[in-house]
Amino acid sequence: MPKTFSESERAYIQERLKTEAKKCLATYGIRKTTIDELVKRVNIPKGTFYLFYESKERLLFEVIMEFDAEAQSQMLQEVSSLPGGPDAESFTDIILRFYQKLDESFLPRLMQNGELEYFMRTVPPELSRQHAERDKEAMSRMFAAFPNMKQERVAAFSAAFRGVFLTMLLKDEIGAEAYDDALRIMIRGIALQMMEAR
Repeated sequence: MPKTFSESERAYIQERLKTEAKKCLATYGIRKTTIDELVKRVNIPKGTFYLFYESKERLLFEVIMEFDAEAQSQMLQEVSSLPGGPDAESFTDIILRFYQKLDESFLPRLMQNGELEYFMRTVPPELSRQHAERDKEAMSRMFAAFPNMKQERVAAFSAAFRGVFLTMLLKDEIGAEAYDDALRIMIRGIALQMMEAR
């Protein structure tokens, strides 16, 4: 008979699994993170893992989505709290901090070796759609800070921000020493055009 846990024990174990999964993602990547490694770090039997997650992929997906949601939420909160709405400089600073947070996380490592793309292909389609919808919703909320923006420009600006995000894959080619300055220039260029599109 499976062991039962109190609500606080369940919350503790689940949080520990997510914490250790983040560390493993940063150290080993997706493919080399194993359930055996996770349960060893959390000090639980392997069978207990399956009381919380049906697979390693479900746990890792949850960790990646929570990180993404936290970063987006912080960015959106900063944008929406600007008095009088965003101007090009304050908006650039906020978006730059958002991209720097992503760049300092486990995401670039996963993107650079193709693991994130592989992983997204292996997760169930409903989870992939859920992720795409959340990203779309976050972009809509960000653009809501620009109430007079022409709606036909929103798709182009969303694509421009995705393009900036993808520059993380080319950080070495761009030049690590100039990367943050180049990132600021790209973001500021988009921000200025967003101001004009209102």
